[in-house]
Parts: sequence; C-alpha cells; structure tokens
Amino acid sequence: MDTFQQVLSTIGFVIRAIGFLVLGFGTARFILDSYSKAVWQVQIALALGFVFLLIGLTAYSSPASMGAFALGAGAALVMQFAGKKEEEEHGKEGKKK
Repeated sequence: MDTFQQVLSTIGFVIRAIGFLVLGFGTARFILDSYSKAVWQVQIALALGFVFLLIGLTAYSSPASMGAFALGAGAALVMQFAGKKEEEEHGKEGKKK
C-alpha cells in the first residue's frame, strides 16, 4: 500500500509541475499579447499583476512548482521575441523587392 501511495504522490508532483508550466506559459502569453494593445494604466496593472503572482507563488508554493512556472513564462518570452526577428527579416525582404 505504501508503494501505491508513493506512485500516486509522484504522479501528483508531475501533474502539478505540468500545470504550473502551462500556467506560466499562458500567463506570460496573455500579458505579452495584451501589453502592446493597452493604455499605460492597463500596462502598469498587467506588470504589477504578474509581479504579485510571482511573489505569491514564491511564498506559497513549492520550489519545483515555482521553477515550472518560471520555465513556462520563460518559454513564452523566448517565443514572443524570437518570432519578431523572423517577421522583421521577412518584412525587410518584402520591402526590398
């Protein structure tokens, strides 16, 4: 019975890590997409909301969950800024022709 509980506990940790990874990715994508379209008051609210979410996760979740959240948010940031370079290169090529 002890082994079964350990297996379920391990599965629970993996599911929680995946959930925080998806939460971090979704939160960062939402903020990045909304930030450029918003007025300055909403931009401040988005930035502070993200910071307070990070502070809350740091204080009330496990380090593994916080790490998964950070990996998801980092992946969203990398995807956001890597995509802009490709679009700029294609835009420059289209203007030259």
